Amino acid sequence: MVVGDLALELDTIVIGSGPGGYVAAIRAAQLGKKVAIIEKDNIGGVCLNVGCIPSKALINAGHRYLEAQTSEQFGIKTSKVEIDFAKTQKWKDEQVVGQLTSGVEMLLKKNKVEIIKGSAFFNDTNQLRVVNGDDAQSYTFKNAIIATGSRPIEIKGFKFGGRVIDSTGALNLKEIPKKLVVIGGGYIGSELAGVYANLGTEVTILEGESKILSAFDNDMIKLVVDNFKQKNVEIVTNAMAKEAKETDNGVEVVYEKDGKAETIEADYVLVTVGRRPNTDDLGLQMAGVELDERGLVKVDNQGRSSQKHIFAIGDVTKGPALAHKASYEAKVAAEVIAGKNAEIDYVAIPAVCFTDPELATVGLTEAQAKEQGFTVKVSKFPFGANGRALSLNQTEGFVRLVTEKDTGLILGGQVAGVGASDVVAELGLAVEARMNIEDLSLTIHAHPTISETIMDASELSLGLPIHI
Repeated sequence: MVVGDLALELDTIVIGSGPGGYVAAIRAAQLGKKVAIIEKDNIGGVCLNVGCIPSKALINAGHRYLEAQTSEQFGIKTSKVEIDFAKTQKWKDEQVVGQLTSGVEMLLKKNKVEIIKGSAFFNDTNQLRVVNGDDAQSYTFKNAIIATGSRPIEIKGFKFGGRVIDSTGALNLKEIPKKLVVIGGGYIGSELAGVYANLGTEVTILEGESKILSAFDNDMIKLVVDNFKQKNVEIVTNAMAKEAKETDNGVEVVYEKDGKAETIEADYVLVTVGRRPNTDDLGLQMAGVELDERGLVKVDNQGRSSQKHIFAIGDVTKGPALAHKASYEAKVAAEVIAGKNAEIDYVAIPAVCFTDPELATVGLTEAQAKEQGFTVKVSKFPFGANGRALSLNQTEGFVRLVTEKDTGLILGGQVAGVGASDVVAELGLAVEARMNIEDLSLTIHAHPTISETIMDASELSLGLPIHI
């Protein structure tokens, strides 16, 4: 091993180059700090390389394939629709992931951020070393931002490898499976189940709870469940996965339902039961950085850990493991390091699941608002009454506004249906800006668009609906 003789001096160091790390590095550099970023794998982290971005690329490919086979009602007839999955994967890797990751690397260099390859380990409160193969170098730093993200949880009886795959494996399969078992019906499991169902795979979802997508309201979940049924996806709830046994031709999955052991055969089994923070191999105890019982870094409202010059953001801190949360926290941490009086003060974080149909929520649900003591009014406008949804032949879904009854203050909202991932942004702004229902109703929305459902729902809340 080649080790640097002396520790090199750094000003601000960022560990991890995902949506938290690279945003923190760029913002800190923009604010005048000299920044270095450490990355042991690929620039862009999990999200850009093996998460958010490639999964959406495959979701889009699945939609295109399905639409090519089911467009006869529009007068469009096709025959012998085929998919070259190797070409699909090449497009995903080169044209989508490759373009984004190279773009991020270019932005880091443009902002004069030094890129250091390797794994970082803290030696003490102001020093770390970076190991890259046979080489190692120590660095001292004034400020550090931990943005190392998270990884899939491996469960007993389902050791990753071979035909037992995690989300990364599912995104990089060489062929479309004939049969796929998905363990865990949360965001990732449901999205990837939808990808392969659209590509013609026979999918079974095993969910330990009484329903899939439990973070969403029941009427939203039902839309996804009904869509899965149309594609012959079997959903087994209250099912406890026990073991995976590889065979000559695939894998046998043993699970327990109502006290009875069941076996199902598949080409692959995808395990998506959650993620754990990447804090266990950083030497944080050497730096005196405190963790909670889940291995998350304890931080204040500026992102500072128990060591005030060491910050943590994204999946390694408390809260939902979402890329946009990490990016938001990244900007706050960078601004604090640059001497600005910034702090984390978001009212709501949007959450989106890219299923069929899409589901999105921001702020409080009806149940949450009532739990917090609000007198609540709920207004629900169906996509079936929206001209754009009709023209797209995607009328499943609705917009729901949750408001305080007396003041009309917008407490939260949910969108289920085509374009929900984009439409929810307006509701996020409304919640963050503490708008009331009249603010939405008086905003002129372009016609015909899905976003008009927001205006229609607000008029419904005022008791003055036009289109319902």
